[in-house]
Parts: sequence; C-alpha cells; structure tokens
Amino acid sequence: MADLFDQNPAANASQSTASSVPRPLADRLRPATLADVVGQDHILGPDGPLTAMIAAGELSSLIFWGPPGVGKTTIARLLAHETNLAFEQISAIFTGVADLKKIFESAKLRRQNGRGTLLFVDEIHLFNKAQQDGFLPHMEAGTITLVGATTENPSFELNAALLSRAQVMTLRSLNLGGLERLLGRAEALDAKQLPITPEARETLTEMADGDGRSLLNMAEQLFRITDGPLDAQMMAARISRRAPIYDKSGDGHYNLISALHKSVRGSDPDAAIYWFARMLEGGEDPRYLARRIVRMAVEDIGLADPEAVKQAIAGRDVYEQLGSPEGELAIAQAVVYLSLAPKSNALYVAYKAARNAAKETGSKAPPMHILNAPTKFMKEEGFGAGYEYDHDVEDSFSGQNYFPDDMKRGVYFLPKERGFERELAKRVEWFAKKRSERE
Repeated sequence: MADLFDQNPAANASQSTASSVPRPLADRLRPATLADVVGQDHILGPDGPLTAMIAAGELSSLIFWGPPGVGKTTIARLLAHETNLAFEQISAIFTGVADLKKIFESAKLRRQNGRGTLLFVDEIHLFNKAQQDGFLPHMEAGTITLVGATTENPSFELNAALLSRAQVMTLRSLNLGGLERLLGRAEALDAKQLPITPEARETLTEMADGDGRSLLNMAEQLFRITDGPLDAQMMAARISRRAPIYDKSGDGHYNLISALHKSVRGSDPDAAIYWFARMLEGGEDPRYLARRIVRMAVEDIGLADPEAVKQAIAGRDVYEQLGSPEGELAIAQAVVYLSLAPKSNALYVAYKAARNAAKETGSKAPPMHILNAPTKFMKEEGFGAGYEYDHDVEDSFSGQNYFPDDMKRGVYFLPKERGFERELAKRVEWFAKKRSERE
C-alpha cells in the first residue's frame, strides 16, 4: 500500500492526465522528493539523521517503525532515488524463500555491474527468525541496503542480530497541521474546495487519526458530493472512515492498557474512562478489562480504600450478568471509582519484598514455640513450648516472635498516610511499640 505525504501539486499535474485510467487522489499526491514529505521533520529535516546520511552518501540499513499512512513506503522509494539505488519492494505477507533467493541473485548481479539495491520489506516483523537471519549475509556483504517497515515494536518483533545491523527510525502520526496541509494540496490539485463547513473540516482531520492516506481517501469521497456544504454531522454520515487502529495482540493493546492503568493510578478519571472507551471501540474483550481493573484495585489502591476491589469485582460480575453493552457501564463505574480513590502501593511493595525474603530464607524453620505438638514425643522435643495464646493476654497481643529464630525481623508493610491506611498505620505503630516493650 502506498503511504501518503504532501507534495507540490504542480509537479504531478501533468502526470495525472498521462493515463486515461483514473488514479486515486492518494496516488496523485505522492511526494516527488523527500522535501515534500509532511510530518517527519525529525528524521528528514535539516538536522535529521536521514538528511545527514544522504549528504554523506552513506545510507545504512534502516527499520521504519510507525503507524499506517505516515510514509514508510514512500520515504524508502525516495531514498533509493536520492542515492541512485535500484528499488525492490516486497511484502512479508506474500514473499517466500524462493522469492527472496531471486531478489538476492538479482541484487548480486546488479552490484557486479556497479549499482546497489535498496530492498524495501513491508511488514518485516511477519518474517520468522530464520527468514530474518537470511537477510544478514547480504546486508554484511553490501549486496542490499535493507529498509524494513513495521507497525509493531521492533524491540519485540525483530531479531537482535538484524536490529544490530540496522538503525531504527520512528515515524510519527501526522498532526492536525500536517493533515490540514494535505487537504490544502488536495484542493489545489483538483482546483476545488471541499464541500464542507470549517467545523466539519476540523472534524475530518480528527477522524483521520493521524493517517494521511485515510484523510485523502475520505476527501476523495467528499469531492464527489454536489449538495454541500455539509456540517460535521452530515459529513460523518456521508463518508466512510477507517476503523480505529488497535491490534488486540500487539503494541496497540499493551500501549492502551498501560495508558488506562497509569491514568487510574494518576487519579485522572476523565483520561481513564477515555482509554477504557478507546479499548472497547477497538474491539477489546470487556472481560479482559474487568480483570485488569481488579488488578489495579489491589496494586495501586490496596488497603487505602478496601472498597475499591469490591467495586472492581462488582463491575466484573455485573458485566457477566448483563453482557454488552449494558454491563460495560458497570466496568466504567469501577474505572471512575478507582481513579478517585486514595492511592497506595504499600501492599504491593510489601508483597514483593516478602516474596524476595522468602526466596532468600526458604529453608529456615518457624520458631519452635509456634509449632504444633500433636504427639507426646513432639512435646518432649519442645514443640510449642512457651507459646502464648494471644486471646488470653492483655490487649490480645503477646508480642512474640513469629519469624525464624535466626532471621532478622522483616518490615514489609508500610502503610501510607492516605485513606484507610492512615488507621492501619496507627495500628502498625501501636503493635510495634508493644512488641518493643516486650523485648
């Protein structure tokens, strides 16, 4: 699929009439030079790394990481043109081992004749480990300059060996300013204005969600409308928009659940319910969200508000009873409650510290006085000797030691001065004082 950028419409005006076959607006607005690209100044601007590579005449292998419609394919094609490399394009979806062998052989012959090859691999993360390793000898020999494109995090999806031989460059979604520039270019190319109101125009750029190709596809639909101008509501009803980009098993999934979790932790109910809604709109299973929200209740709130976990479980249970879409409102209620609850990770920290201590001292026995002695022999051996039954002593607190005899007493639970944990902190302090007096 072609990626979309800004370009001078005059440069391609003659090309648009060169063939009687209609060309999509997105195709007619391909940039003719790297300077025409919109939204990627951080890599193509005067101080950008790609600009420096081209100026030095030394283009290294690259991995382009970014969402659809931001220019990965087009930049690769223009890089080949700028560096006089033959351009070969393949997709990991449709390319097998036999196809790769033919491409490598062609690149070898081309190199023998004095010209290099830029091999652009779309969706490179879909190649398995062995296939990714197959690129390495050809990269090292200089047979190809590899430019891979991926929408997934290369740190997780690409081999370390491949990453060590290529520079990863992150491409960004187009901002509203960049999208507006694309609309202006489209209008200049067709010499007519979009039949929409200014408010609808703002809505249109927001609907594109940073994807230039999606924006121009929607603009192409609008150019066919003859009964404008349309307001935002009318426009949204008349055009097809893309579905939100959300891969339930990829980066989108983990990025959005992280955003939801951190918004709850940061006590921002508006942001939290927004990310919750984003995941639902992307098709996420509400049961997964309900489980994660229960986890948030115990990890980030804990005993600062014991009601939080009850709210989270209630949201989960209501969803199970009502299903979608009614049950999702109960989960949303839990999201807001957790966002506004007092926060404490004291329980989470105590749990991790205790687990670490348990790993280090896992062979130590409990002290003899708290061991049961069901047999006469065990009593004679001292099992249970000296144990004080707490209900029979003053304040129902004996202050005895319950850690292994040769282990330093651990202090793991340190309640915060927030919410209900304020009361727990007083209890912890009182027990510590009584224990000290006994000692």
